[in-house]
Amino acid sequence: MAAVICGSLAFDTIMNFEGRFAEQILPDQLHILNVSFLVPGLRREFGGCAGNIAYSLQLLGGTPLPMATVGNDGADYLQRLQQLGISAEFVRTVEGAYTAQAMIMTDRDNNQITAFHPGAMMQAHQTAIHARDDIRIGIVSPDGRDAMLQHAEQFKAAGIPFVFDPGQGLPMFNGDELAHFLTLATWVTVNDYEGRMLSDRTGLDAASISRQVTGGLVVTLGGDGCEVWVGGEKTLVAPVKAEAVVDPTGCGDAFRGALLFGLEQGWSLVRCAELGNRIGAQKIATRGAQNYTLDGLSLGT
Repeated sequence: MAAVICGSLAFDTIMNFEGRFAEQILPDQLHILNVSFLVPGLRREFGGCAGNIAYSLQLLGGTPLPMATVGNDGADYLQRLQQLGISAEFVRTVEGAYTAQAMIMTDRDNNQITAFHPGAMMQAHQTAIHARDDIRIGIVSPDGRDAMLQHAEQFKAAGIPFVFDPGQGLPMFNGDELAHFLTLATWVTVNDYEGRMLSDRTGLDAASISRQVTGGLVVTLGGDGCEVWVGGEKTLVAPVKAEAVVDPTGCGDAFRGALLFGLEQGWSLVRCAELGNRIGAQKIATRGAQNYTLDGLSLGT
């Protein structure tokens, strides 16, 4: 069975800053911020939430169906999807636009500063979700504002359970809009910063959010593992130590691919999160969001 993955396909330009951002930014001068970072390392990778999540799910043996848009420069990405065996059935090319571009700078402590040009992503709402026998689950990840709103409604109308993963798109929505997403979604996943913002905007703490959705809430904590909230009760899922910490770009998306895989198998949310932590540890040891492998990984019982 297949999973529809709503979100971006993007090209990531990844730069490495050998110092620490905190040492270059003066807190009392933020109102006149003007900084420059020397970045000796630079590379271009395939990325975007939909592409990264699809890559993770495909590695695990799932069937991802990314629903996204690319621009006139997107031929290389379409070719990559084909090479990976990932269907581009729901990928639309938008004429006169660039494929979404992310410029990501990482410091020595793995803190990141990202600039994002949405480009063709802003037309993602042109593709609609409909019920289909082979589609079992979905996810609404960061995308164009209209696409996130409409795809959530369409998943609900089609009777397809889905994960609400607002990510860096969360600031686009006010409290009422975010609360409405919670009435539509089956599960919610955020990192700890996004979780605090979601709580601030909706007025709901993590326990309350987990009661709003039938499946539960996952809050990832980076190197500290993650929290799984179901029916107001919290379970702390321990982290998995990575062999090396090389590049955090795409770790959250790798986790979400594992989450979708487990949910489609009917696993508990805790077991899904345990797999997510293992996949995240595999990804962080490799540069780029879509270059890691799962050689020798056992999914357990």
